[in-house]
Amino acid sequence: MTNDYDSIKYADSILVIGSNTTEAHPVIGSMIKERVRKGAKLIVCDPRRIELHGLATVSIRQKSGSDVALLNGMMNVIINENLHDSRFINSRTDKFDQLKSIVAKYTPEYAENISGVPAEIIRDAARIYAAGPNSAIFYAMGITQHTNGTNNVRSCCNLALLCGMLGRPGTGVNPLRGQNNVQGACDVGCLPAVLPGYLKVGLPQAVEKIKKLWGCEIPQGGQTGLSVATMMDSAARGELKALYIMGENPMVTDADTNHVAKALKNLDLLVVQDIFLTETAQIADVVLPAACWPEKNGTCTNTIRAVQMLNKAVDPPGEARDDWTVFVELAKRFGHPWEFFTAEDVFNDIRKFNAAYSGITYERLKIGYLQWPCPDTGHPGTPVLHTEKFSRPDGKAAFSPCDWEPPYEWPDKEYPFLATTGRNLYHYHSGSMSRRSATGKFVRELYIEIHPSDAEALGIKDGERITVASRRGAVAGRSMITDAVPEKMLFLPFHFGEASANLLTASVWDPTSETPGF
Repeated sequence: MTNDYDSIKYADSILVIGSNTTEAHPVIGSMIKERVRKGAKLIVCDPRRIELHGLATVSIRQKSGSDVALLNGMMNVIINENLHDSRFINSRTDKFDQLKSIVAKYTPEYAENISGVPAEIIRDAARIYAAGPNSAIFYAMGITQHTNGTNNVRSCCNLALLCGMLGRPGTGVNPLRGQNNVQGACDVGCLPAVLPGYLKVGLPQAVEKIKKLWGCEIPQGGQTGLSVATMMDSAARGELKALYIMGENPMVTDADTNHVAKALKNLDLLVVQDIFLTETAQIADVVLPAACWPEKNGTCTNTIRAVQMLNKAVDPPGEARDDWTVFVELAKRFGHPWEFFTAEDVFNDIRKFNAAYSGITYERLKIGYLQWPCPDTGHPGTPVLHTEKFSRPDGKAAFSPCDWEPPYEWPDKEYPFLATTGRNLYHYHSGSMSRRSATGKFVRELYIEIHPSDAEALGIKDGERITVASRRGAVAGRSMITDAVPEKMLFLPFHFGEASANLLTASVWDPTSETPGF
């Protein structure tokens, strides 16, 4: 997120798109609701009716996969009605003419034809966001997890730049992370093309830094690693021979479950490190038991870039160990005597490599969290990014205009329904933890939301067991008749391994980010 939680208190208007915030991110959802009750205007864009629609000033239920057209339509209105921030654009951006050229055809009427959103509602949303004076955007995986997810994100950024809604409290482009330490994992290099601090593998600086700090070399050519999506394809083809999975359950959470199962079973070696015997761990050759969060020391970096200290409360059970100690012991067996003896040793190595963490120490974290970038030990941390300039050498940001493209699959005669997956308030991700907790009793099995008119046409009764099929597979669950979903659309939560919603989804991904198109 470009901004912090406190920033929400200063937002005059809030745009939520592709995020069922109150269920998937309930703490931030509560903050948004509180701000709206104190007078902020709320624009909610989601094909499915979510709780925030009931509080919205402008309620938008666009056709799934039409986000770029909707956002371009809003920008068309803002430019044509001269609501954009010319001073901000001239001083802090470039490529505005390219944006202006591309969104010119996205009149509200043109965007309506694609998105299904009435032109006047698009105009209302555009005027409210542009008026601010402080407007914030919040989005989640309903924006990113598409085959054109990168363009969805670019469009959100374009809208913020167009109206100068960056660099101060109450504004910002705020992606809500899907799991608790996703931000931290990315910061320390758990991405196939970058090292800690987002230093690209192929750059000469990367080679020098590796040699200086770690005394080793990057393989020649600066070849990047495989993403999760391409790993599965490679394993299915027999090219990837071994896979080490830590804290993930792809047999439930990855697209096209049948494809995932084929890929994992085709490996020569599958190692899974986790706190429970998940669906993925059950097919592993080796399972390494890991300590969970109250059983270990360390740090976590959350969605607002806040680095927080975790303090061990109890000992881990049986032979379970901290994740980092498992890696150190494995490294020794490969002939690399890593000299990490505590979690703090690991964190200090992160500080050496990632300049944004340089000023964050364990002593400082004992007092409270710090938000990166924090370049030195006297720095207070950075609640709001881009207050004066952007990260480019010239301090500017470029507009990244893009045209709308249809999703990988669109309803047709053979498959006339559109299905979307998501989370439920009572469960978390693959359900490996939440289905073992007290809240798990509230929702015990897969349900499939279907609109009343569709249920009537198909002769489906509420609570009846139905089967949904796609070109990849089929899954059965209990019907839930509700107008929360529009006609010809179904919703399935993906938490249930015995009835995986991802049996339906396609193993295709965004060509830039390689994020699956769930």
